[in-house]
Amino acid sequence: MQTPINPFKQAIQNKQTQIGLWLGLADPYCAEICAGAGFDWLLIDGEHSPNGLASILAQAQAIAAYPGSNAIARVPVGHGHVGTANIKQYLDLGLQTLLVPMVDTGEQAAAIVKAMRYPQDDGKGGIRGMGGARASRWGRYPNYAKEANAQVCLLVQAETVEALNNLEAIANTEGVDGVFIGPADLSASLGHVGNPNHPDVQAAIESAIARILKCGKAPGILTADEAQARRYLELGAIFVAVGLDTQILARNTVALAAKFKATVPAKPVAPSTYG
Repeated sequence: MQTPINPFKQAIQNKQTQIGLWLGLADPYCAEICAGAGFDWLLIDGEHSPNGLASILAQAQAIAAYPGSNAIARVPVGHGHVGTANIKQYLDLGLQTLLVPMVDTGEQAAAIVKAMRYPQDDGKGGIRGMGGARASRWGRYPNYAKEANAQVCLLVQAETVEALNNLEAIANTEGVDGVFIGPADLSASLGHVGNPNHPDVQAAIESAIARILKCGKAPGILTADEAQARRYLELGAIFVAVGLDTQILARNTVALAAKFKATVPAKPVAPSTYG
């Protein structure tokens, strides 16, 4: 059995637009519902959601039943010993595409590339531990250790002023497939906490998209604003998440409750019969 080709990696290398959805509910039932909706990719969030290895695996398995949707996972931390361990464990689960947060320099990006890859006979590989677990289907992909490096896909997050200052070095790092702009953290780094729509933040985002494209890499971003998402796509963003499961649930439940609460008169509360 050959190690599976990574369709998401192929798509962004071919500059094919990929529309995604953020999964923060940490639940495989929700992940399966969203996988059947027709998104190209679903991001399982390990940084800002209550996800552990078992729940990430369960969601990835649910998504795998829908071949048109690709599971991507965001690790909790990007670099250092803890980040390397996270990357190894997520890859061993069988995930082929990882999003790594808070990457500020080309040196950090290069270290993450090494963590994503097995050592190779030519000495050009990385430092990923040789256990393959589910990723190799417990040895049923006999050449996994030599084929996996070509299929893993690394997306790094640029979400600080430092990252913007080093954007070309990050994007030009061999082994980085795409650069994801994090609007929320970027707005805080630029001095506009909680306001990613500030003109300075939006100008930085638009400039970053152009700079990433100039480096020949795929730019990505998340926004739940439809007009904004279409604007980023027009500018050349390749992989765009256009919503979050938590936000969809929160907004729609509030709207549904308000619709009826505004028109249905409140019933009087019966007096207590106790005491």
